[in-house]
Amino acid sequence: MSLRRTVVSRALRGLAALAAGLALSTAMAQPAKPLRILVGFPPGGGTDAIARTLSERLKDALGVPVVVDNRPGAGGQIAAQVLKASPPDGTTVFLTHDHTISILPLVVKNPGYQPDHDFVPVAGFATFVNAFAVSGGTPAKDFDEYVQWVRTQGGGKGAVGIPAPASTPEFLVKLVGEKFQLDLVSAPYRGAAPMMADMLGNQIGAGVGSVQDFMENHKAGKLRVVAVLGTKRQAAMPQVPTFDELGLKGFADLPYYGFYAPAGTSQKFINQFALALAEVVTAPDVRERLTAMGLTVGFMTPQQLGAREHAYTETWRRIIKTSGFVPQ
Repeated sequence: MSLRRTVVSRALRGLAALAAGLALSTAMAQPAKPLRILVGFPPGGGTDAIARTLSERLKDALGVPVVVDNRPGAGGQIAAQVLKASPPDGTTVFLTHDHTISILPLVVKNPGYQPDHDFVPVAGFATFVNAFAVSGGTPAKDFDEYVQWVRTQGGGKGAVGIPAPASTPEFLVKLVGEKFQLDLVSAPYRGAAPMMADMLGNQIGAGVGSVQDFMENHKAGKLRVVAVLGTKRQAAMPQVPTFDELGLKGFADLPYYGFYAPAGTSQKFINQFALALAEVVTAPDVRERLTAMGLTVGFMTPQQLGAREHAYTETWRRIIKTSGFVPQ
């Protein structure tokens, strides 16, 4: 048995169904049709890049064609509705992060789906942090300079781009404004890609999004990430302080990435996909690529993904309630 399969076997040991029902071999039953990976954001953004990285290897691990199907809009809400309407036959999964699963149901009265009822967790593969970045046309070199720049140039008022309305970044903009006594207004976009376009064109001075949304342009010097959430600095940008260091506490529970399937999808398919994903994300080259995007890679079984989802949802339920936000 190869070293990689040994690692995967250990990662999945907690899954009794996998241990009992599947051998670590390539001889597994496959869906009759290609596998579709739904993505709720436009091509060119961080989530899309992750989906395409994984799809390249999942087709080999599963032995079927894998296609990425972008259904952007409403912070992933449209793609989630497509997943709900898809047959539970093992041909459609949804790659998403915390916003669509944990946040939208708290801020939208009728999102068109109920995660606990309409979806089943298949497997998780990473956590990440959100980041605060300034555009290249902004003179600020760090967060303190950004605060001073807003105070001197805008009289304390400033617009901050966010990838979706009523999202974690929107609440972060509000909390940052309150903490640092700035009148910050969120400017919502239809995903990270159009937000990035305006930041690169200096149409907006700052933005909040996932680290992976900003990573490439941060490294190229086209914009600057000046703070990240979480309690630890990111390995891909160790010079950038956390908001915890800057005094904004309470964000130890990190957002997550995972795959979901329509309710009613067979346990057999869920186990097969989880096994394939575990093999893919433990491959050194894939782990390296995902880490370079700003992710902390760590495989999660269906049960572990479900537990993280519920814990994260409860954390943000409290934050959203405290903020006074009224579901729309």
